[in-house]
Amino acid sequence: MPWLSLLLALAALAAAFKASTPGVLALWLLLSLLLLLGWVFGLLAQRVGSRSRDESYILDPAELQRMREQAEARRLAAQNSATVGQEPPH
Repeated sequence: MPWLSLLLALAALAAAFKASTPGVLALWLLLSLLLLLGWVFGLLAQRVGSRSRDESYILDPAELQRMREQAEARRLAAQNSATVGQEPPH
């Protein structure tokens, strides 16, 4: 979609060259400038949008705490099973 804005800006610039009065020339140049700015901001919005993360992957604090507790329980269970399998020293 931003490319359409660039094409319209170029068309407005071409129309400015064909303008017969200074007022019309100023309007076409202003329109061309606004469309060019719209094109730049559209490109920037696409770039930022493509690099942002999906919000559905963001964990809330309660879910994060639950996952930490599960990881801690698994770590303790692994430690307990490792110490149970060892023979006592003689």
